Amino acid sequence: METKNTALARRSPQPLAVAATAPITASKKMAVPPTYDYLGKPARDVFTKGYGFGLIKLDLKTKSENGLEFTSSGSANTETTKVNGSLETKYRRTQYELTFTEKWNTDNTLGTEITMEDQLTCGLKLTFGSSFLPNRYKREHINLGCDVDFDIAGPSIWGALVFGYEGWLAGYQMNFETSKSRVTQSNFAVVYRTNEFQLHTNVIRGTEFGGSIYQKVNKKLETAVNLAWTAGNSNICFGIATKYQVDPDAGFLDKVNNSSRISLEYAKSALLDSKNVNAGSHKLGLGLEFQA
Repeated sequence: METKNTALARRSPQPLAVAATAPITASKKMAVPPTYDYLGKPARDVFTKGYGFGLIKLDLKTKSENGLEFTSSGSANTETTKVNGSLETKYRRTQYELTFTEKWNTDNTLGTEITMEDQLTCGLKLTFGSSFLPNRYKREHINLGCDVDFDIAGPSIWGALVFGYEGWLAGYQMNFETSKSRVTQSNFAVVYRTNEFQLHTNVIRGTEFGGSIYQKVNKKLETAVNLAWTAGNSNICFGIATKYQVDPDAGFLDKVNNSSRISLEYAKSALLDSKNVNAGSHKLGLGLEFQA
């Protein structure tokens, strides 16, 4: 299902520090909170991951003996015949806590990132990029991030803060545009999570509201419910999705929303328009993923 809740913000700060996301309970010590854009992610993944409508996609990951990682991906749209591809190389110097990343895609976009962690102070992670200078600070109970985008009109500053305590997470995200000298976006989110359950609510710009429930029934079955609405609009978007892992190499996914759109996936993806079976906008897709 595609709802406004699937985009917590139009532009999220780069998730430069992947904070500890291990499940927690109220009786255990709180780990470092995740980044703002991770809030509600388990439910979104049940709705979005694994569906390749109208696409043929191939992903490949491999790692050399000296620690050099290669990630390449390619996709072809069966309707527009457009082909996209990307290549990423990553090398880590663990003794210095340094990570070097090079990125390239078929739009001829090149990117370089150098990440340094726990060097200036414990918990501080800095990433130097070719076009931006984002940074993130994480400690127990707090995850603070900042991302500065440079533009001709003036820099745009994105900031996010997530505070966690005994299973509860509260997050705030803002965007300050120096050219306008004002805050142009404010988003809020609250999450309660346990080992197998997550409840997520969020507000975008004070006018868009959303929520999701994620439940891990057992090791093989995951379910999610998604809900979104806009102030001044009586229409409510909602959907239900499930994911069943048949074995480590195969799974079955299905979802349905209030527009009577049914999606099914098992090795191949299918999107069925249940309102117009004979001439509906049905789509098929194929996805392959390899890791070595």
